[in-house]
Amino acid sequence: MTKKVCVITGSSSGIGAASAILFARHGWDVCVNYSREREPAEKVAAACRAHGADVLVERADVSDDAQCVTLAARVKERFGRCDTLVNNAGTTKFVDLKDLDGLDAADFQRIYAVNVIGPFQMTRAFAPLLRAGSGAAVVNVSSIAPLLGGGSSIAYIASKGGLNALTLVLARVLGPTIRVNVVAPGMVDSPWLRNGLGPERFEAMLRNYQSASALETLVSPEDVAETVYYLGAIAAKTTGEIHVVDGGRRLGR
Repeated sequence: MTKKVCVITGSSSGIGAASAILFARHGWDVCVNYSREREPAEKVAAACRAHGADVLVERADVSDDAQCVTLAARVKERFGRCDTLVNNAGTTKFVDLKDLDGLDAADFQRIYAVNVIGPFQMTRAFAPLLRAGSGAAVVNVSSIAPLLGGGSSIAYIASKGGLNALTLVLARVLGPTIRVNVVAPGMVDSPWLRNGLGPERFEAMLRNYQSASALETLVSPEDVAETVYYLGAIAAKTTGEIHVVDGGRRLGR
C-alpha cells in the first residue's frame, strides 16, 4: 500500500518539526521544508527517517510563488501525491503593541507575505495534488493572537487574523475534496520565541500567561503537533474550523 504524504512548511524547528516527526511516526512520508539553514532541516529529516519515513528535504520561501510551484513539482516527482499540506511557516517582528512607530508598511508587507500570501500560494500550488487523492487536508498554523488582540506585534496579529479568514474561504471553495482548518496555538515554549523576546521578557510573559490560563501552562510544539495531525489525518468531517491549543489562556481563570 502506498504511504500517505505530508508537506510541512517551516518544519526545521518548533511546531513544524514536531509535526513532521509525528506524521512520520504514524507511518507517513514527509517533505521537510526550510527557508534558510539546511542543517536543522536535515536533523528533523533524520528523526523522521528513524520512524521509517521517506523524507524529501527542500528549501523554499513560501512568499515566492515560483518557489511554491517548484516545491509542489518536486513533491510530485518524488512521491506522486500529497495528502496533507501544513502551512506552518511564519514570521513576525517583535514590537510593543503601544509602539505604533515601531512598524512601517514594509514590516506589514513582509509579515503578510509569509503569513497570509504564503499559505495561499502553497495551497494553490498543491491543490492539483491534493485533489487527486481522497480525504486531503490543509492545516494552517495560526495563533490565538487575533482572538485575544495580543501578540508579538500588531502586524503579526493582523496577519494571523487574515490567515483565519483565508482558511474559511478556502474551506468553502476547495470542498468537498479538500478540508481546510486552522490550529491556533497559544504561547509556545520554543527557542524562536525565547530568542525573539529575550530572556527577561520571555520569563515575564511566561509568568503572566500561566497565571491567566485555566491550565496554568504554556504549550509545547508537540502539543500543537497533535492537533495538526488530528486535523490533517483524522478529522474527516471537519472543515473551516479554528482549533485553539492554548492551555486555557483564552478561557482564563
